[in-house]
Amino acid sequence: MKLNTGIFISALVWLILSAPIFATEKAPPPPMTLITNASIFDGVNADLATGMSVLVEGNKISKVAKSIPAPAGANVIDAKEKVLMPGLIDAHWHVMLSEPTFPELMSSDAGWLTLLGARGARDTLYRGFTTVRDVGGNPFAIKKGIDKGMIEGPRIYPSGPNITQTSGHSDGRHPAEPETPIYLEHQDHLRIADGKTEVLKAVRQNLRMGATQIKLSVGGGVSSNYDPLDVSEYTFEEIKAAVDAAQSWNTYVAVHANTDASIRTAIEAGAKSIEHGFLLEEDTLKLMAKEGIWLSIQPLLNDEDAFTFTGENQRKWIQVTDGTNKVYKLAKKHNVKTAFGTDLLFDPTLGPKQGKFLAKLKNWYTPYEALKMATSDNAELIKMCGPRDPYPGEIGVVKEGALADLILVDGNPLENLDLVADPDKNFVVIMKDGVIYKNTVKQGP
Repeated sequence: MKLNTGIFISALVWLILSAPIFATEKAPPPPMTLITNASIFDGVNADLATGMSVLVEGNKISKVAKSIPAPAGANVIDAKEKVLMPGLIDAHWHVMLSEPTFPELMSSDAGWLTLLGARGARDTLYRGFTTVRDVGGNPFAIKKGIDKGMIEGPRIYPSGPNITQTSGHSDGRHPAEPETPIYLEHQDHLRIADGKTEVLKAVRQNLRMGATQIKLSVGGGVSSNYDPLDVSEYTFEEIKAAVDAAQSWNTYVAVHANTDASIRTAIEAGAKSIEHGFLLEEDTLKLMAKEGIWLSIQPLLNDEDAFTFTGENQRKWIQVTDGTNKVYKLAKKHNVKTAFGTDLLFDPTLGPKQGKFLAKLKNWYTPYEALKMATSDNAELIKMCGPRDPYPGEIGVVKEGALADLILVDGNPLENLDLVADPDKNFVVIMKDGVIYKNTVKQGP
């Protein structure tokens, strides 16, 4: 085919002459928000800094000072001495599993479940949780939609499908068809892998999907039917294979486990985060403190907000929640690195109580300790994913250079932790990544 030289030269001349026009065009300036007259809980220190101003440029906090002149065009919010704090972080959340009931999860098509998950993600953000660590499921489409600004929701640090052994936690296959994959496997919420080779492949598949950390079930669970709580799942060699695969991607393994035996094997194999741990004994908690292993436990109690089970699963629920009080007290006594999460599953009425579960920490911690746990402490755990982090920048703090995740609270949560249980009423501003999603502050005298 002959090149039409005349057309080519004309097009080239047009591009050259047009280049200065495109080069001199400027992108619109990033949005700026100035919050004045705020009392700041920075996520780290116990004392409020009063009479402070915070300037947000783009998605970061650019300045924190006593007085900041309002830049031209900035959106100015007078906090009127309300408490400004970091966005909350839930370190044990399931984006795709919190909204549907279990029968709905097992019988609905992927499109409907994604719509439910998107609704739940939006509601999570409007409860003040600007970041979640998803520890089992397939939230990748929702995460992508949030990151592209198509839908509203928190930052998601996904583990990908929960990895479990045959007969392990989350193995819900029919007894008469033990080799037939179930719906959760088809939709990439679950992987069943046995032996080092299959475990290696499962971990690598999750990392290929975009997992920021890996979740492995290594002990019995409440909601699953084939594994009593006392059983240890996966051998040392299998867990070590998962850890090695994760470490080769410069990230870590979190494990579902409750008992000393399963947790000690996981620690020996290199796991860095223990999810649940309701049946831990003091010596193992001492070991965790010594080795810097995280305890990602949830404030689950057999109270008015108890999860609903039947038969043997209900008995297991009572057994684990009977251990909640003991483990929290021992973890605090020995300064175990402790994260806050909720693990609210299979019940759309539980999600709205996410803040209420945070408030339950007052059974063991001061409001300051609880809020620090749900902000800067959780951020430390989440950022262990290193270069797999899809959101570089500090979270869980109010400081210059940090990502602009902020909540303005009508009241002082350092004095009354129950304020976080009613975000609709008490969170008057919610910002994530510099974007204001809620602002009900009344301006003027």
